[in-house]
Amino acid sequence: MKSLDAILDNIQQNNFLIIGRAGIDIYPDPPGTKTENAKKFVTHLGGSSANIAVALTKLGGKCHLLTCVSEDALGRLAVNQLNHYGVDTSLIRYVKGESRISFAVVETTIKEHQSIIYRNSAADLEMSKEDVNQINYKKFSSIIVTGTSLAAEPSRSATLEVLNKAKKNNLSIILDIDYRPYTWSSLQEASRTYLKAAEVSDIIIGNDDEFGVMAEDYNEGIKLAAKLSKSTASIVIYKMGENGSITFTENKKIKTGIFQVHALKPTGAGDAFMGVFISSLLNKKSIKDSVVYGSAAAAIVVTKVGCSPAMPDKEELELFLKENMITNFKES
Repeated sequence: MKSLDAILDNIQQNNFLIIGRAGIDIYPDPPGTKTENAKKFVTHLGGSSANIAVALTKLGGKCHLLTCVSEDALGRLAVNQLNHYGVDTSLIRYVKGESRISFAVVETTIKEHQSIIYRNSAADLEMSKEDVNQINYKKFSSIIVTGTSLAAEPSRSATLEVLNKAKKNNLSIILDIDYRPYTWSSLQEASRTYLKAAEVSDIIIGNDDEFGVMAEDYNEGIKLAAKLSKSTASIVIYKMGENGSITFTENKKIKTGIFQVHALKPTGAGDAFMGVFISSLLNKKSIKDSVVYGSAAAAIVVTKVGCSPAMPDKEELELFLKENMITNFKES
């Protein structure tokens, strides 16, 4: 188990390799419109890893995204958008044939919210060992992996290979569990695979359902999170939605509430939390303060259209924190 000081030192060297999907999201316009009633849509970059990369880059992170996109107009659109936000796209491979980039129709609504996600023959799941073996891992100090990349082959084996190479090169390994049930063949398969990734991870972040999946018992997720913090990872963050979060680190628990906002949509909060939490550690904030900054970013993103474009910059974060108070932690 890597020491917390070593993990933070790697993060503060500011060379991030991020593994996982980029996608295209379209939103019925204007906000509040139901998909079946839409007459026009707006388009934004999406996908969990792309969103994290954008959030981190906006706050000074230097990020390379490793993924595959379809060799078509939507794949090129995603890469163009990543370049626009300053994310390095030199490790992205275009995939020919019938594979397609992830595509989502996402409503800017809370009541009866609909997110329709198309992941058949997903291009990002075509990432292979050849893709990951070409990387010079000595160029990087930290790696962020989203669990979606573990859902199917060949991406699963490629991602596990990345983790092994990162471990051998002493990179800090940060795992966002990012469980999407529609991409897995079974709960048991997801649990086995996530636990294998968790064994080499230095920071693990997920919500109560995701830790429940890892434990194969939704009532045992918090016990697993605590156990991982003692055996594997130096920081484990267990998120519980409106009840706040518990951070396990250095044999203590940090209980944190949330920011109350008027949300327009439920999506993007987890990606914002991850990107801004890591950027706060990068900027030498304490773990407790970094959780608060991540929570603030999550609150901001759900009040805006889109995910990547909704990620806050430094000025927006600081203003939000000045004008809003975090609530007390709620026992669930």
